[in-house]
Amino acid sequence: METYVSNPLRQCSREELSRRTSAKWRVHPADVLPMWIAEMDVPLAPPVADALHAAVDAGDTGYAMGEPYREALDGFAERHWGWRVPPERAAIVPDVMAGVVEVLKLITEPGDAVVVNSPVYPPFYQFVSHMDRRVVEAPLTAEGRLDMDTLAEAFRTGSDGTGAAAYLLCSPHNPTGTVHTAEELAAVTELADGSGVRVVADEIHAPLALPGARHTPYLSVPGTERAFSLLSASKAWNLAGLKAAMAVAGEEAAAELALMPEEVSHGPSHLGVIGHVAALRHGDAWLAALLAGLDENRSLLAGLLKEHLPEVGYRSHEGTFLAWLDCRALGLGDDPAAAFLERGRVALIPGPAFGTGGAGYARLNIATSPENLEEAVRRMASAV
Repeated sequence: METYVSNPLRQCSREELSRRTSAKWRVHPADVLPMWIAEMDVPLAPPVADALHAAVDAGDTGYAMGEPYREALDGFAERHWGWRVPPERAAIVPDVMAGVVEVLKLITEPGDAVVVNSPVYPPFYQFVSHMDRRVVEAPLTAEGRLDMDTLAEAFRTGSDGTGAAAYLLCSPHNPTGTVHTAEELAAVTELADGSGVRVVADEIHAPLALPGARHTPYLSVPGTERAFSLLSASKAWNLAGLKAAMAVAGEEAAAELALMPEEVSHGPSHLGVIGHVAALRHGDAWLAALLAGLDENRSLLAGLLKEHLPEVGYRSHEGTFLAWLDCRALGLGDDPAAAFLERGRVALIPGPAFGTGGAGYARLNIATSPENLEEAVRRMASAV
């Protein structure tokens, strides 16, 4: 294992970052500071870069195999969470949202309901609607946590006594950064079992539980034998452009996962699998340094907001590198991100895109240098 210890968030200058051609750096004009999409301002972890360079040097750019990914994820999950990923309960998928769609196809029919906890990652609405399922919202509490009464009502509304319903759980939650506790997940499991609702957990941010919080894999919770989980190294190691993810089934759902069409496994990139495997097998020290840097930025953000934008509400997030900012007191309307962009030249994600509970909010990506974070808050303050 490598012994990398420097903070990855302090290694890329603004000039270096501006030469990147990914969406984060090309959607907005050059004078806009991009703090929106979930890309991190970090170099590749050395083990990942080494693995990719070796593959390119060897001309190893063919078709992907899923088993190395499953083995690497199994090892990472055992080291960090005490949880295992058996081969008979895992399948390679192109990415997490593509995997969510394929799993929902296995357990629901067109017209069935899919429950989500708003405010939530916008593609939950888009992908579910595009596959002709109904989105039923179960809003989080004011503190950003799961509301079991609201969830129970959504399960009743979703199943309606006539059709199947699924629950698309975001764990850790995007955009609030909530890390659900084992007790909360156990309560979810009891509700779902009693309502006949199938749970599909998006755990793409699972490795990004910050100091003070601990991620609980959903399938490690007793009673989740009929549930599914989708996991990937893409968020924690900044590998969104290297497509690969893993779908994992509970023990009783393994036969359903086996029915996933074989062509789904053709979607992941071979270089993606190579990069993700290197991250999961050899990227622990790099991840630890990243988490420490994110923890520092989390504290820095709280101080900056207190100094420059004291009217903005911010509850220190427990996981992810995303901060959910309550800007309702600024008088900027339902979409404060629009004002931050137009008048401050800093790009955040508009809160309304996250559904009910998003109006007046904006999502800020803190996975950048402290200097960029300071500049972003100053620009936001200048827009008020």
